[in-house]
Amino acid sequence: MVLWYMTMPWWLLALPIVLAMFFLWFFRDPNRTIPQGAGLVVSPGDGVVTEAEWIETVSGSRLRLSIFLNVFDVHVNRAPVGGVVKVCEFRKGLFMNAMNPESVLNNEQTLITIDAGGYEVSFKQIAGLLARRIVCNLKVGDRVERGQRMGLIKFGSRVDVLIPAEANLKVKTGSRVKGGSTVLAVLPELFVQAKSTAAAVVA
Repeated sequence: MVLWYMTMPWWLLALPIVLAMFFLWFFRDPNRTIPQGAGLVVSPGDGVVTEAEWIETVSGSRLRLSIFLNVFDVHVNRAPVGGVVKVCEFRKGLFMNAMNPESVLNNEQTLITIDAGGYEVSFKQIAGLLARRIVCNLKVGDRVERGQRMGLIKFGSRVDVLIPAEANLKVKTGSRVKGGSTVLAVLPELFVQAKSTAAAVVA
């Protein structure tokens, strides 16, 4: 900046200063109040819910929520539930617009599955048109807490969450959510207890 100031018109300093301030603001990491209680699934990221639907998977029926993060949202990602990381897989791919439904299949992404004690919650960090790097700080076997910081997607992107179909949805399409603090869904207490008991018997 000093060299630029000495050799160029002062008004040319505006662009690098504005960019520097933007990047400092973009990588902000605010503290969040994490909701407490059994069976809560919180949002893994800030953004807007663009899809909320039930789908069939090889593991049975699941509730899938898609959350779009624009360039102005906080991009630090958080664990939606507490438990043990069962799957953590990175897959290279395209950089389509994250609003495109095909991006969930074709874009670069990381899949994380957490065993929350008898039931599992999976979520994907999905790269977007501008996002060119996904950061995931987890590995298989790690124990995480609900709302714990676990990674980052740089610039506009998307996160998808797969929740057991028995969950009671607490948001809808168009809802704005905050990572770690907004409850996406609640699993019925009897379901949580039954799954936890079954897991203990198998163990």
